[in-house]
Amino acid sequence: MQSLLLVALFACLATADKVRWCVISSIEHKKCVDLAAKAPGFSCVMKDNTINCIIAIKAGEADAITLDGGDIYTAGLINYDLQPIIAEDYAFASETCYYAVAVVKKTSTFNFQQLEGKRSCHTGLGKSAGWNVPIGTLVAMNYIQWTGIEDSPVEEAVIKYFFASCVPGAAKDSKLCEQCKNDCSKSQNEPYYNYHGAFQCLKDDAGDVAFVNHLTVPDSEKNDYELLCKDNTRAPLDSYQGCNLARVPAHAVVSRKDPQLADLIWRTLNSVVDFDLFSSVDYAPYKDLMFKDSAVRLVQVPANTDSFLYLGSEYISVVRSLKKESVSPAYQGIKWCAVGHAETAKCDIWSINSLGVGTTSIECQSGATVEECLKKIMENEADAMAVDGGQVYVAGKCGLVPAMVEQYTEGMCSFPGATASSYYAVAVVKKNSGLTWANLKGTKSCHTGFGRTAGWNIPMGQIYKETQDCNFANFFNSGCAPGSAPDSPFCKNCIGSGMLVGDQFKCKPSSEERYYGYAGAFRCLVEDAGNVAFIKHTIVAENSDGNGQATWSRNVNSNDYELICPGKAAVPVNQFTSCNLALVPAHAVVTRPEIHHEVVRILKEQQIKFGSNGTDSTFRMFNSDSGKNLLFKDSTKCLQEVAAGTSYNSFLGPDYMNAMDSLRKCNTSTPDLEKSCTFHSCQQKN
Repeated sequence: MQSLLLVALFACLATADKVRWCVISSIEHKKCVDLAAKAPGFSCVMKDNTINCIIAIKAGEADAITLDGGDIYTAGLINYDLQPIIAEDYAFASETCYYAVAVVKKTSTFNFQQLEGKRSCHTGLGKSAGWNVPIGTLVAMNYIQWTGIEDSPVEEAVIKYFFASCVPGAAKDSKLCEQCKNDCSKSQNEPYYNYHGAFQCLKDDAGDVAFVNHLTVPDSEKNDYELLCKDNTRAPLDSYQGCNLARVPAHAVVSRKDPQLADLIWRTLNSVVDFDLFSSVDYAPYKDLMFKDSAVRLVQVPANTDSFLYLGSEYISVVRSLKKESVSPAYQGIKWCAVGHAETAKCDIWSINSLGVGTTSIECQSGATVEECLKKIMENEADAMAVDGGQVYVAGKCGLVPAMVEQYTEGMCSFPGATASSYYAVAVVKKNSGLTWANLKGTKSCHTGFGRTAGWNIPMGQIYKETQDCNFANFFNSGCAPGSAPDSPFCKNCIGSGMLVGDQFKCKPSSEERYYGYAGAFRCLVEDAGNVAFIKHTIVAENSDGNGQATWSRNVNSNDYELICPGKAAVPVNQFTSCNLALVPAHAVVTRPEIHHEVVRILKEQQIKFGSNGTDSTFRMFNSDSGKNLLFKDSTKCLQEVAAGTSYNSFLGPDYMNAMDSLRKCNTSTPDLEKSCTFHSCQQKN
C-alpha cells in the first residue's frame, strides 16, 4: 500500500509543472502532441467528448480545455464547478465577443420568419451560436412553439419546426441527426460538427441555413452567402454588427478553481514559441483544434470570475429559457440580501413580522459582503438590497437597476415625483489638529468602506485629480477602508469585531468591523485610529452631543470637530453646504430589471406597515436597534420609486458618473465584481 502511495506521489510531482490539455478527437490529439513536442510544459489527455473532458478536469485527471459559452455554462454547474480563466480574442474591435448569425445561400429566397420546414445546420447541441442563441431566439419570438420542459424537451419542438437537421450531440436516432454526415457526435469525428462543420453542411446542401458565428465563412466565399436578420431582411456577411441573433462571449479556457493552476496555465501558454496555437492548417480539412482558428490572442479573465459572471446575465437567461424552468407566475415576496450578522438579525425580525394572511413576505438571504449580495441578486438567489451610490454604480455595471431610493426629508414623502434625496460627502478632522486639505498627505485616514461613495470614491477621486497617482498609499500613511486587500495599508488601522485572537472580521466590509460604515469611520477618527474621516454630513451630529446610542459616542462633543475641503480653511461641522467634497445621490434599492415592478410594489406595501409612520409598530424598517444603518440608513423617512427603465448612470447623474469614470482609471479602485462584469461588453445590459 505504501509503495502505491509513493508511486501516486511521484506521478503527481512529475506532472505538477505540466498542463494536461484535454482533447476530444484523434486529430485534435495530434495537434496537442505536436504542441507538447515544441512546448514541454504541455501533455495531452484524450476523451471522446466535451462532457467527459469536463469530468476529467473536475476529477484532476486533466487541467484545461477551451469551451464555447454553452459548455462554459455546463462546466460551471455545481456538480463540476469549473471556471473560465483565459478568453480568446478575435480582434481588437470584438472585445472578446463574437456575433451569432444565421447564414444562407444567396440563391435562396426565404427570410428568418420563414425558417419553418427548412433544413438546419448547427454547430452542436448546447453550443452558443449553433444552438442556444438561434433556438432561444426562435422560441422567444414564438416562431418555435414550445410550452416548456414539463411537457417536452425543446429538442422535440425543434424537430417539429425544421424539416430535418444536423445537430451534433443530439440523439443519433432522431431527425436532429438526419442531415449529419457521420456519427452525429459532438467531436471532429462528425464532419458537420462545430463552425466549419455547420458551414460545410450548408455548402454541401445538407441544410438550408447554418447557425454559426460571424467569422466562420472564409473571405473568398462571402459573396455567395447572406445573413438572415431578425427583422426578416437579408444583409451581406460583413454587415453582422447590424444583422445578427446576439452578441455572445468568446470561447474560454476553463479549469478548476485553483489560482496557482490558473497561473501555471497562463504562463505555460504564454511561453509557447515556434507553434501557432490558432492555426489548424497543418491538420486540414479540420479546423478550430484546441482553439478557434480566428483567435488572435488570449486574454486573462479577472480573478474570481465564475461562469455566470463571464457569460453575463443575458446569455444565462437565454440558456435558462431553453430549459423553461418552472417559475411561480406571481411574486409572493422579496428575498432581501443582508450583509453580516447584525443586518441578518434585523432582516430575520422583518421577515417574521412580514408574514400574514394574503400578504407578501420578506425572506432573508445573507452575504459576507455587498459584492456577494449583488452576485446573489444577479443569480436569482436574492432579489434586492439597499446600497450606496458607489455600489449602485457596480450593480449597474453588472446589469442591475435602481428600483427605489431613500428619501431623507419627510415632507418629500407625500410627493411621489419628488426630487430624490442627496447628501454631502465631507472630510472631518479634530479641531486644532492643524489639518487642512492642503496638508493631508502623510496622515492616517478613516473610510466608510472601499468603493463607497462618501468614504472612498469622492475623496479618492479628488486626490487622484490632484496627484494623478493611483497608489493612494503614497498619499495616506495608513488607514481603515473596510473591503481593502488584507495586506493593504488601508486595513492596518481597522479593529474588527473585538475578538482577542483570530478576528476574521478585521477590515471586512460588514457591520462586524467596528470601523465600517458612516458611524464606524467617525468612530475611527474619535478613537485616534485616523486623522481624517470621510463620511456623510449628518454623521457627526447623529453621533455626538448626547445623540449617540453607542458607548464610544456618549461623550463626543460636536464642537471638537470641523470640516476641511479643497481651497478653504477648516470650518465648523454645521457649515457643510459651504465646505464639502460633493453632493451625492441617496442610497437606492437595486434589483434585476425584470422584477423592478414587483420589488417596488412589495416594498410600498412593506413601508405602509413598517415605515416611519407605519401601521404596525412591531417592526421599523428604518430603525437599527443593534447597530447603525442596518439594511437602510436610519435617517430614511421613506422609500420612493425610481421609474422603470432608469439606468444606473442616469440615476447617479453626470457629475457622479464623471467622478467614478475618473477614479476607474485606477485599476486598484475597481472592485473584483465590477472587473468580472465588464470584462467584455457583451455582458452589458444597460
